[in-house]
Amino acid sequence: MAEVARDVEAGIMGPECAGAAEMYPESLLGATDSALEAFEAEVRVLVEPSDEELFGTVERAVLALNAVHSDAGFGTVEREQLREYIDLTLVEHGVDVTALAARRGIDRAAITDARRDG
Repeated sequence: MAEVARDVEAGIMGPECAGAAEMYPESLLGATDSALEAFEAEVRVLVEPSDEELFGTVERAVLALNAVHSDAGFGTVEREQLREYIDLTLVEHGVDVTALAARRGIDRAAITDARRDG
């Protein structure tokens, strides 16, 4: 947000971008980063995880993000971006997300839906 403010002040970005700081307060960004960093750390240490371990890890991340959402709120676009981030993080750590979802008989996008609020 500080970077956006500097860019608006320098004329690199238009003044309409200044509202992003209000939409995404530092408390929301910090809490979201903390939840995602905890998720990443948990995924990083998984070695040949079972489906239950993977779903448990995703569930904990979604519950943490739900807590952030209840305090500050995410819009629909942000919720979809977070879902995609979780998916991408799993893929980057060698998880075949499509196969994981298929073994549960769900769509790939539904992996985060079980505990998601909003």
